Amino acid sequence: MRRPKKYESGEATQYITRRAALRKLQLSLNDFRRLCIIKGVYPREPKHRRRAQKGSSEIKILYHSKDIRFLLHEPVVWTLRDYKIFAKKTGRDRAIKDFRNLKRRLAQFPELKLDHIVKERYPTFIDAIKDLDDCLTLLFLFSTFPSLRLIPREQSALCRRLTIEFLHYIIASKSLRKVFISIKGYYFQADIKGQKVTWIVPHYYPFKPHSKAEVDFKVMSIFVEFYTIMLGFVNFRLYHSLNMVYPPQFPASVLADSEETLKDEHTFVSDRIAALNFQLMRTDKVEEEEEDIQMDMELLEQDGDSKRVLKMKQEAQELSRLRTLFKGLKFFINREVPREPLVILIRSFGGAVSWDSSIFPGATFAETDETITHQIVDRPSLSKQYISRDYIQPQWVFDCVNRRQLLPTNKYFLGVVLPPHLSPFVDSKRDAYIPPEEKSLLDPSLIETHEQSDAEDSESEQEDEQQDGETTQNLMDAQLQLAYQEEKIEADQFLGDDVNEDEVEEDDEDNSEEELDNKEKLRLQEKKKMAVQSGKVHKENKRLQRKSEVDEHRLQARMVKPRHRNLFRKLIREKQSKEKEEWLLKKKRRVIDAQDKVEKKAAKKAAKKAAATSIALSS
Repeated sequence: MRRPKKYESGEATQYITRRAALRKLQLSLNDFRRLCIIKGVYPREPKHRRRAQKGSSEIKILYHSKDIRFLLHEPVVWTLRDYKIFAKKTGRDRAIKDFRNLKRRLAQFPELKLDHIVKERYPTFIDAIKDLDDCLTLLFLFSTFPSLRLIPREQSALCRRLTIEFLHYIIASKSLRKVFISIKGYYFQADIKGQKVTWIVPHYYPFKPHSKAEVDFKVMSIFVEFYTIMLGFVNFRLYHSLNMVYPPQFPASVLADSEETLKDEHTFVSDRIAALNFQLMRTDKVEEEEEDIQMDMELLEQDGDSKRVLKMKQEAQELSRLRTLFKGLKFFINREVPREPLVILIRSFGGAVSWDSSIFPGATFAETDETITHQIVDRPSLSKQYISRDYIQPQWVFDCVNRRQLLPTNKYFLGVVLPPHLSPFVDSKRDAYIPPEEKSLLDPSLIETHEQSDAEDSESEQEDEQQDGETTQNLMDAQLQLAYQEEKIEADQFLGDDVNEDEVEEDDEDNSEEELDNKEKLRLQEKKKMAVQSGKVHKENKRLQRKSEVDEHRLQARMVKPRHRNLFRKLIREKQSKEKEEWLLKKKRRVIDAQDKVEKKAAKKAAKKAAATSIALSS
């Protein structure tokens, strides 16, 4: 038996460097990167880098050897090689000015087909839905890009069309569940086939090209090339599951990609929003969805009244209410409000929406319509207002969706300081800091106004004063009773020195009375001991408490086995960082509350001064 040499087996044979992989596949670095992105092959981190690199201590990019062997039999490799051959032949034809042959070759440009890779990476439809998060986020980002050197306008137009098709499915299926406004953009979460899909729609800002090449758009466009094929398949299956026509037919005035519309950024974005405000064609009636929900509720009622079934019933009722949250409501969006997220939300929950038709295309009714129930405005005041509608700020729509009910509009009127916009994506039972507003949502008993708390404080102070008065009165009565008894005993003793021998029997009677007085005295003393007195606050010594905690921690650290010490230290560091973060947030909140208090006091003083001056001037 031959003795194996060093690095001929084990971890050294499981990994291969990028340079060796390029030699094996006979591809350039750009083609290799493109192939790896499309196939989903990524670099790996070995457990023992020196063994994997055959004794070398340099940091190299390593791949699994089986992944590179897997790429050897990929048809895309031959297409990439055909690109090289095509570039050489067309270059030769240009050099010798053989334009006839060049035209023939350009018509035979090799086409890169990725359909089989989508089927290979996602064997089932649910697998594709699970991987939709990154796909949607990237395609929504590219749908807002203008024409760049590495991003052709056709690619961004394709991204725009696919994302609009996906949003129309979300609107038709009413599968939207959560939404949140952040600095990055608008977070949306939908329930598709039982899977939670979360994506980000970026804020629309005019694009400004950066001077530095901080982002590699070429790599991102390769991801987009694969994700467009994938989302096309997903949209096809989703539309047919709802009996909707695919590809959807939009009006001729919308998404008409001509040279003028592709150049103008404003119309490019406006067409995308206008396309969301149209009803798509279906092959059946819409009422079947409501019948299915009712049938599900009937099946749940037949199962019994266990806790799990009751919980499922409650969730089903909440979802049925959420699906028709804005049903029967009509919204008009002012021109300063970002329209895209609001159109998605309002239409997803059964509402009707429109805007100024003179500025943006796709409007369905005018501002003068008397049936409008809500007008969304993002400015301090309006010159002309209608009595028949509520004028609200955009946050009201987002908060209603997250709370799954129509909230009162008085906190969202024009010019009003808005309540905090809480994220629905955090766990309500987390150990970290929870803002008081979120606590009040979880426990309604914690909600109280400032006036109520002040009234309760004054009532508690009055009760404390009454209790203190009663205790002092009881003490005074007991002291007066004791003083009376002592005076009586002294008087009896003084009179007892002058009695005659004939009055011996009377002395016996006096002695018996004294004994009775002593018993009364003891009884009063015991009563005084049993009296209820105001308690004293027991102050804990924080220094001793901290010392005991440190001692306990040291004892725990000693009991940890040596092999688990690094893990124990990591857990302690995480705990300390969480505690520090919570402490900083609480401190920040205290500072904000103190500033609000000072501002309120200053406003009250200013109002009083203004009232006093007005009275003085009138008199």
